[in-house]
Amino acid sequence: MHFADFAAGSIGGALGVFVGYPLDTVKVRLQTQRHYKGLWHCVHSIYKTERLSGFFKGVSMPVSTVSVSSSVAFGTYRNCLQCIQQFRYGSGDARPAHLDFFLSGLAAGSAQVVVMSPADVVKVRLQTQTQPEHAVQGSTANVKVKYQGPLHCMATIVREEGVFGLYRGAHAMMLKDGPSFATYFLTYNIFCEWLTPAGQKQPEWSGVLLAGGCAGTCAWGLATPMDVIKARLQADGLGKRRYNGVVNCITQSARQEGARVFFKGLGLNCARAFPVNMVVFATYEMVLKLIP
Repeated sequence: MHFADFAAGSIGGALGVFVGYPLDTVKVRLQTQRHYKGLWHCVHSIYKTERLSGFFKGVSMPVSTVSVSSSVAFGTYRNCLQCIQQFRYGSGDARPAHLDFFLSGLAAGSAQVVVMSPADVVKVRLQTQTQPEHAVQGSTANVKVKYQGPLHCMATIVREEGVFGLYRGAHAMMLKDGPSFATYFLTYNIFCEWLTPAGQKQPEWSGVLLAGGCAGTCAWGLATPMDVIKARLQADGLGKRRYNGVVNCITQSARQEGARVFFKGLGLNCARAFPVNMVVFATYEMVLKLIP
């Protein structure tokens, strides 16, 4: 088993959170709340009402859990890939086919949902809670926020919705992350092949950065429609319950807002994905080189 991949994925994922979290908050708000007129209106509204801290609501939960989920994803991917190589070619060192990358990525995306779903629900609930932070403690505040932090949010969800409330939207998350991670790892390896100079086994660091950024952008381009549904299902519970499941959420969203609702946040997702996954893959490859 390749334990180095678990460690490298953990560090890369954690660093990626810091790079992309503010844009992730904006994306979640756009996907789940209709009163924003567009990207810049959303950014301005968050800053005006909640200041800079509003862009980092719920960040402590992803920082503490993304390292685990990324470890699971990258570790599952590498070990699954080795098993496929061993099964199909008789050696773990054999050159994988594109299908091998795709299937390993599919397994990685599916595996990390089990770990990531509770943290993602908490993150989305905190991101869609629009009251400023001072409302929690300020004696002059007219409105008390429902969730007073990640642990309080998690405890409240379990108390009100049961343990399975932490897995609200997990089916949509599985439908999103399985195909998107398959695309993610496949695209990364294809770009690495294209960018590797003749006579070398790996691309230069500039090639790794470009391949990582492109892989993230392609994966999020595919994932965005189901990401909208996932976010809406996860946010459902902060107020009045609106959706009965994945299919009901899809039909209601399409009927009320048209087909373009499934592409809310597409540009933002792709813009965020490029720098985030440059950092993730560059860190991943660097840590692998440092670990014997």
